[in-house]
This record gives sequence, C-alpha cells and structure tokens, in this order.
Amino acid sequence: MSFEEDNASSTVQLHSRRLGREFAMQFLFQNDLAKDEVKPEILDNFFEGAAANFDIPENRNFRKGKEYAIELINGIIEHQLTIDKTLKKFSQKWEIGRMSIVDRNIMRVGIYEMLFVADVPPIVSINEAVGIARDYSGEQSGNFINGVLNGLKDTLTRPSRDAVKEL
Repeated sequence: MSFEEDNASSTVQLHSRRLGREFAMQFLFQNDLAKDEVKPEILDNFFEGAAANFDIPENRNFRKGKEYAIELINGIIEHQLTIDKTLKKFSQKWEIGRMSIVDRNIMRVGIYEMLFVADVPPIVSINEAVGIARDYSGEQSGNFINGVLNGLKDTLTRPSRDAVKEL
C-alpha cells in the first residue's frame, strides 16, 4: 500500500479524511484480532507504526488524518452496539462474525459516518468505503459493502448528497 505516489512532476497524497478512514479501519482490524481494550498508548503505538511502516511523512495531512481517525475510532467504539446492530440488519443473511474482518471494519467506519458525522454526506461515506475495499479487500467486497451501505442510506432522513449542520 502506498499513501503517496510519485509522478514525474508532483506527489499525489490521500486526502486527510481518506487517510483517517484507512487508519481507523486498520486500527479496528488490529483491535478485532487482538481483542484489546483501546488505550491511549495502543493508539500512539499504532500511529507510530503506521507512519514508519508506510513511510508517511508526519506533515499536516498526516496529523489531520490521525485526528480524524481518532474521532472515528472513539465514536465507533462508543456506538459499537448500534453500529453492529445496523450492520447486521442491512447485511441480510450474513452473520457479523462470518464477514471478513477488513470488510466488517470498513462498514463500521461507513455506518458510523452515516449515522453520527453530520458533515460527511452519506454518499461520500459509501464511495470512500467502496474505494477502501478496492484497496484492502477481495474483488467482490466492494459490491457487498456498497449494497449494505446503500440499504442504510435509503432509510436515512438526511440528504444523501449533502452535509448537514447536525444530526
């Protein structure tokens, strides 16, 4: 995986929110495997490792991505029962424990944004989740994730293409 791609004349970086979503998914994946309680030192170690392993420069984009990831991680942990109940409802015939750990955590991020982050339009959450699935998961994952999150989007009372002031 590469967070930066060098071209002949410029460097393209992931948007800080996309970086934050990827960090959140990776941390939640790691946490799912380890079954650890989230502690500040675990988060600190995760971000230090991510910066080193993926050769991410610790610049403004990294800091903003990290801040957004921490917001997502804390929110997902706080609302995990609601998020997992929603995930189960919209992933018909799929038990959460049988889902790919990557897919499950990508959808947790998307569901959290759709339910609790007013300044991210639901359609953006869906597009980002599908894009992350394309980079980190299997070929069919994007379709599955798109279907689950679109099912949720269709039940929301907020506009799907616009940010709102508050939820």
